[in-house]
Amino acid sequence: MRTSLYAGLAGAVILGLTASPAFAQETTEDAPFNGLYVGAAGGYDVQPNDAGSSILFDRNLDGRFGDAVTTAAGANAFSSGFCNGATTATTLTGGRGCRKDKDGAAYYGRVGMDTQRGNIVVGVVGEFGKSEITDSVTAFSTTPASYVMTRSVDWEASIRGRAGYAVNTTLFYGTFGAGYAKIDRDFYSTNTGNAYQQSGKRQQFGILGGGGIEQKVTPNISVGMEYMFHQYQDDDFRVRVTQGTQPATNPFVLAPNTTGTDFRRSDDKFRWHSLRATAAFRF
Repeated sequence: MRTSLYAGLAGAVILGLTASPAFAQETTEDAPFNGLYVGAAGGYDVQPNDAGSSILFDRNLDGRFGDAVTTAAGANAFSSGFCNGATTATTLTGGRGCRKDKDGAAYYGRVGMDTQRGNIVVGVVGEFGKSEITDSVTAFSTTPASYVMTRSVDWEASIRGRAGYAVNTTLFYGTFGAGYAKIDRDFYSTNTGNAYQQSGKRQQFGILGGGGIEQKVTPNISVGMEYMFHQYQDDDFRVRVTQGTQPATNPFVLAPNTTGTDFRRSDDKFRWHSLRATAAFRF
């Protein structure tokens, strides 16, 4: 029965592809956004300002973050503060010494299918690409030293629904769906005495949503502009700081908890905005 079903579906597809030119022209004129398309999107990605973000500490390795890291004298080892960006300096003076997060270009390929009935267009689109953004946070210790946790997008894939309203050859639409991204994380410090071990999953699920406008410029080609919002839960990256070549009085391994200290970011969501141009070829 499955063989018969597949044969029937294949026959229907072949029949559709070999329909008369007159029928194809009529369909394009009456429903210009109907059918399969391939295309590309490219533009610029911007991150929101993560004001107040910091690095949290698990001093006794019980899985709960928010512990204070103290010196042998009982002072707060991170009283120098934090900044929502990256730095290569060892101190934060008057809010300076910390550069802003990096915004950057983005580029994606896509394939989709739309169905148009009257003015209403509904469909699905799949996309794969990359963004050049980088999001960092820095902690400053009284040593003095700086500790930077950073993340970027290696690649992103999404599948989204799309719904819109067409006026002649102009389509206004909204889109929403699920994303899956490989998030690259890194850590570096001006403190080279301690040892560091990184852990955490790199692939993360997320959500995307936005909207745009698409304009047919020929029967088969369309161009447009699109806004997208991206959000990924990113809360499992850990950096464990151990003794290395430091003495036993080092704040990260101070007795009675001599194994080390775990770091994680306080901002557990990776978010950014995209504004991009689109182009598509419709079959």
